[in-house]
Amino acid sequence: MTDLRALSGLRWSGRGGHVESWFVQAREPSGRRALWVRHVLFSPAPRSARDRAVVPAVAEVWAIAFDREAGHVAVKSTVPLERARFARLRLDVEVDGAQLDARRARGEAASGGRALAWDLAIGEARVAPVVHLPELLYGAKLPTSKLVTPVADAASKGTVRVRRGEGAREETWDVAGWPTVVGHNWGTGQAESYAWSHASAWDVPDLVVEAVCGRVRLGPLPLVAPQLAAIFVRFRGQRFDVGAFEGLGRSVAKVSLRRFEIAARRGAVSIRFEAFAETDELVGLHYADPSGDVRTVLGSAVARARLELVMPGRVVTATSPSSSLEIGTQDPGHGVRMFL
Repeated sequence: MTDLRALSGLRWSGRGGHVESWFVQAREPSGRRALWVRHVLFSPAPRSARDRAVVPAVAEVWAIAFDREAGHVAVKSTVPLERARFARLRLDVEVDGAQLDARRARGEAASGGRALAWDLAIGEARVAPVVHLPELLYGAKLPTSKLVTPVADAASKGTVRVRRGEGAREETWDVAGWPTVVGHNWGTGQAESYAWSHASAWDVPDLVVEAVCGRVRLGPLPLVAPQLAAIFVRFRGQRFDVGAFEGLGRSVAKVSLRRFEIAARRGAVSIRFEAFAETDELVGLHYADPSGDVRTVLGSAVARARLELVMPGRVVTATSPSSSLEIGTQDPGHGVRMFL
């Protein structure tokens, strides 16, 4: 049985060449606003084969207030590792005073005259966690990027405070009842390209969907694996999961700069899912890779989604105005404003 507590805690061995993050997203059901906070441990790889000295690791906290109407606010803080704490056997992290565990997220961050502060109480998980990989692969060298979603859906209550610039009036958001997800990912490097989406506020009740696809490096070799895709559906107490390693042809994904589509099947069940966002609903982010490279990520927590779930004797179609979408791309012509 997969040890979810261990997978939710720190996976870093202390060596160089590692990136690990824990995130929380709370999204207003209408899709107008959302909060995204990311806690990061970043340990660069040694500069060369001769130079095995580990470059000091750092910790970061990223925070974004998404707002379809008023515009987005993004801030970031980077501190020495000594100003961070990461529990190894449970989900419990703190970076520069910003804390996250399975039941609470609180902290503040500021940069460029902008500031965000958040204090969320996260309720009991309403659906089963999403464990993306077979248990044996979590301890293997490949794939080089791994992820798990210990809280796939819960309701938060609390507040978010937003200051859009020096002298701007502070906004206070009441997040009572906002669907919330808490995730964890880690590895020796960022994926070469990927897409990820999560949606838990639908026009059909008791539905949660998470989907991912990506291409990762094959260890230290300059080779990249073929694209793998997976989708995980929680619907009224049932699980409909199609993992990335369950056989060729079971899941196929298509990714553009604004849209992520996936079609999957397992036995008599078939799933079609898509998440999409307009340009002004996305923020551009620079994700550093331990190798020294930089990845471009286009992210939104105010995207939209559609689902078709076909089961024996029943077809469920649903739409969501409030979903997450992340697209990792190497296309310099993406046309999205870079925020961080």
